[in-house]
Parts: sequence; C-alpha cells; structure tokens
Amino acid sequence: MMSKHKIKYLLLMLFALVSIRGHGQDTATRTLPAVWDLSTCLEYAKDNNIQVRGLRLDQQSAEQDKLLAKAAMLPDLQGAASQSFNHYNRNTNGSTSALNSSGSYGLSSSWTLYQGGYLKTDIKQKDLSVQSANFSILESLNDITMQITQAYLNILIDKESILYNKDLVATSTAQLEQIRRQYKAGSVARKDVAQLEAQLAGDQYNLVAVENAERQDKITLKQLLQLPDVNQFDIVKPDTVITEKEVPPLAMLQHQALQNRPEVKNAELGRQIAGLNLQKAKSGYLPTLTLGAGMGTSYANDPTYNAFRQFDNNFYQQAGLNLSIPIFSKRQNKTNVAKAKIEADRAQLTLENTKTTLSLATENAFINVQNSKTQYASAAEQLKYNQEVYRIATQELQIGAANLVDFYQQRNLYVQATQSYIQAKYNAALAIKIYEFYIGVPIKL
Repeated sequence: MMSKHKIKYLLLMLFALVSIRGHGQDTATRTLPAVWDLSTCLEYAKDNNIQVRGLRLDQQSAEQDKLLAKAAMLPDLQGAASQSFNHYNRNTNGSTSALNSSGSYGLSSSWTLYQGGYLKTDIKQKDLSVQSANFSILESLNDITMQITQAYLNILIDKESILYNKDLVATSTAQLEQIRRQYKAGSVARKDVAQLEAQLAGDQYNLVAVENAERQDKITLKQLLQLPDVNQFDIVKPDTVITEKEVPPLAMLQHQALQNRPEVKNAELGRQIAGLNLQKAKSGYLPTLTLGAGMGTSYANDPTYNAFRQFDNNFYQQAGLNLSIPIFSKRQNKTNVAKAKIEADRAQLTLENTKTTLSLATENAFINVQNSKTQYASAAEQLKYNQEVYRIATQELQIGAANLVDFYQQRNLYVQATQSYIQAKYNAALAIKIYEFYIGVPIKL
C-alpha cells in the first residue's frame, strides 16, 4: 500500500498539473469578440500590434540608456584578488623541494569629477531620447489608426454593396420569371428571355465578386490587428454614417497640428538631441579630472602569512587626482565636431520637412473634405433621379410596355448611380474623420 505521504504528494502533483493546464488553455483560447466595432479594433491594435510593441521595447531600451547615463556621474568600485603557488627544487639533483605562495587583495574606485560637461549633456540627451521614443509610439499609433479606419470602412462599403447586389439578384430573378411566363404565353421573343438570363448571371457574378472583396478586406483588417487565426470575425455596421458636418477652418487646424502632432514634436526633439550631441563632441577639447582611490594588501613567500592578520601586516591605502588634457588627438575631436554639426543641420532639415509635409497633408485633407461633400451631394441627387427612372422602367417591363434596350440603359445608369453613392458616402465620412484626426479628435463611427 502507498503511504499517506505518497498519496498526498500525488494529489498535490495532480492538482498542479490541472491548474497549469487550465491556465494554458485560458491563455491560448483567450476570448475574442466575434463582432468588432471600430473602437474595439483600435484598442486591440494599440495593445497587440507588432510594430507598436517593438517601439515600446525601444522606449524601454532608451530608459535603460538614460539610467546608465545618470549612473556615469557616480564613482565605481571594483575588487581584485589574486593567489599563486610556486613549487621548485632547491638542489640541482632535485633531492630537496620547496613550496611558497603569494597573493594580493584590494578595492579600487574611480570617480570622474569633470569631463568637459559631457556627462551632464549626455543625461539631457538620453532624457530627450526617451521622450522621442514615446512620440514614435504615438506616431505609429496614429498611422495604424488611419489604416484600420480605412480598412473598416472598406468592409462597410462591401457590406452595403452586398445588400445592394442581393437586391439586384432578387429583382432580376423576379423579372426573369415574369418574362418566361410572357414567353410561354407567346407575347415576347426568346431573345428577351436570353437577355434577362444573361442579366441575372451577371448580377450573380457581381454579388460573388463583392462577397470575395469583403473576405479579402476582412483579412486585411485582421492583419492590421495582428489577430490570431479566428474563424468568426465580423464588424459592426453603424446605424448612421456622418457625411455632413462643419469642420474647423484650415488655418486653425494647421496651427494646432503643428503645435501638437507627435511627428512634429519628435522632429523637434531630434533637432535638440543633435544639438546636445554637438556639445558632447566639443567636450572632447576640454580636460578630464578623475579622482581615484584604492586599498589592499599583498604578500610574497611569507611563512608567517595569516589570512586574518594580513591586513595588519601589509595594508596600504592610496588616493589621487588624475588630470588628462587633450593636446593632439590626430583630428579625432575636430572630425567629431564637424560630423555632429552635419547631423544638427540634417535634424533641422528633417524638422522643416516634417512641418511642410504636415501642412500639405492637412491642406489636402481639407480639400478632400470639401470635394467629398460635394461628390456625396451630387451622388445622392443622381441616385434619386435614376432610382425613379429605373422604377418606372421596371413597371413598364412588368406590363410589357418597355423597350428592353431602354430598360437596360436605365438599369445600368441606376447601377452606376448606386455604386457611386455608396462610395461617395463612405469617402465623405472618412475624409471628415481624417481631417479632424489631425487635431486629435478620436475617430468614432
């Protein structure tokens, strides 16, 4: 029989395995929603996007560099110990041998008191690098937000197109059934039936194409979200899409964007970092003052050696200042300063280019808002009239009073108007969201 201790041990092991297995399953099969709205997509991407996670690691690395720069202001402390044993023959015939030992033990410290301002400048530079890493994360989040919003709206366009194409298929099916009845009654020719059969086949093909486009656009969105392989994935279709809204004037938006956008702040930090790097390069011309100190003990071939009494017998302490003055560095300092100036100029150009690019982007976004609003209004008006004409043509077809050539022409105009309307509606919504996003308005549908 098993002892009580063994039974208790086995029960504990079984409980531990079950707990680990349960935890692993919870982690591996983390519950994800089957239907996502835009805000959920953006929040999930903020935490899981690979690019953003990589930039967060860069930020942590910059934090460590900052801590290291601060620690350079402190003295160091090092310990050293050595021990050796020597064996040798005292007589030439090797009849007598001897064994002696030697050793040394000590502590030493070095403290940089002055290095031409290099250490303090380095701390400032590393602090700015941490801030720059944070702004890089914000830049990446902004880019991903725009990509996800565009992908989300593409799926909404697909969904609306699917509904519209399903309606076309249903209408074409009903029209074909009616024309077949008329053909059996002898009131229409076989050519008319064939034309409607071709129309139905074309509508079915377009429906399949739009459904495939929706699947592909969903894959694109899942890639942006870094989603695992999930079978159930869909998005929420909002009840309404805002296509008409007053937006801030361009001048005001550009001013706020230039003051607050992370890419501008990051470029400004890059210019400051380059300026501090120039100061560090210039510090190479200045002297360095270091304080050094040490203490220790040593012995060699001492028969009275005692590890506990050694520091009483041979214990030394020393301290001193060391001044290093650069006189000729084989152009090293001069080259460092010249290259630092070049990088400072490059950083200034980057800042100017960032501001120019942002100004042009906001102006383009403003123009897109105005154009998309106009296009949406025109598309809505065009759809209204073409829808009415198509309705009349359909009624005429039902009573046998329509010319099929005229009917197909009106139908094609209606199809084109509907497609233009769907595209214009979501383009207008996206243009407004992009324009407002430049001044920090969160994107919501």
